[in-house]
Amino acid sequence: MNVITLPASLDERYFEPIVQSLDAAPGGRLLFDATHIRWADPYGMVGLLALGEVARRRSERAVLKLPDSADVVSYMGRMGFFEHAEPIFELHGSRPRPRSDGVSDVLLEITPINSHADVHTVVDLVNRRGLNILTSQLNYPMREAFQFSVILSEVCQNIIEHAESSGWVATQTYSWTKKIGRKVVVIAVMDLGIGFRASLAGAHAARYDHWDDGAALEAAFMHGQTRFHDPGRGQGIQQIRKYVARWGGRISIRSGTARIMDVPAWDEGVPLEKDLPYLPGAQIGIVLPALVDTNATQPAAATGKAGR
Repeated sequence: MNVITLPASLDERYFEPIVQSLDAAPGGRLLFDATHIRWADPYGMVGLLALGEVARRRSERAVLKLPDSADVVSYMGRMGFFEHAEPIFELHGSRPRPRSDGVSDVLLEITPINSHADVHTVVDLVNRRGLNILTSQLNYPMREAFQFSVILSEVCQNIIEHAESSGWVATQTYSWTKKIGRKVVVIAVMDLGIGFRASLAGAHAARYDHWDDGAALEAAFMHGQTRFHDPGRGQGIQQIRKYVARWGGRISIRSGTARIMDVPAWDEGVPLEKDLPYLPGAQIGIVLPALVDTNATQPAAATGKAGR
């Protein structure tokens, strides 16, 4: 059995090394060793589901050895990770019992996106739980808080309309006291569908000397090109970028062998990366910081420990 050792921080920063390990793994059954994880966020957990599904498609269901940290396992349980991991992985390790009181500090648990009805469910859940958090903890005016639902709706609609596949979405608030000194919302939306290159090829590939994943991401992300010929249709990515930029946030999209992102002043990153290990579909990460730095000394909401 081939072992892929997961990093201590299961988040977007360390996602690419896991993809590289999966790509380099020889044939046969895989074991994802998560025993050393001490931090996990929506991008890391949804990304692990996606990579487990890729491994299952290649060979057979991979083994996932759960974290030693009871706090991390408890949080993954609150995020609904294990419910979605059971069909993908053979799980080894202690899991928390399901909470019976229905009380959770999670903004949006890992939620499958298989239809337009799922998108409406996501928006309803976030509106019920999230408006108070966004206004009271992240200092968003009510109008801006409602736009958060628009962002989630747009990225989830992308799965239904472009990916030709199902996917997952999850979001949560954290205190990034070390990194930017304020609270943030982390959003992850991923699918393992046809990806941007195949989705846009029919409408745009002929106009490019070299049509690849990087060109497709630039066409959609930088130039607002879509697979639709009707003006005004399919402008979701451009709208999302506008909102994220206005709020000083970060958005990244990985598809196929490329990754593109808007890099805010508080972050480090490469605007466009090519020749990455192939991963089907699209993996979107969004970070929205609090508008006013008033909560920098509060502990992390999800784990009760210091922020990133």
